[in-house]
Amino acid sequence: MAVTPARARKLALSLEAANEAPHFDRAAFRTPRKIFATLANSGADINLMFDAALQEFYCEHAPHGFAPVPGGWGRMGCTRCDLKKIDEATLLSALTAAHALAAPKPKKARKTK
Repeated sequence: MAVTPARARKLALSLEAANEAPHFDRAAFRTPRKIFATLANSGADINLMFDAALQEFYCEHAPHGFAPVPGGWGRMGCTRCDLKKIDEATLLSALTAAHALAAPKPKKARKTK
């Protein structure tokens, strides 16, 4: 049931164009555009950068493993996932959803005259 920090890292980095960089006391996983998740150095949890709809979905779907981050970050969609209380399939689903929100926007085609 539980996901190890090493496995969470591997799952995050398996997503298209994802890379890892230090971010305060956490490891950040980002697309070329922005951060989609941060893993605590302790390995206890991973924060996912959701919008309000995704936050509500995951917190209702798995309330034992997901909760809004306290304060302003949580009101903006940042959601804590307790790695000891979540299964790999659910974490991968959540990472994929957060990654999609952070993916580069498609470029608009230029009009030719």
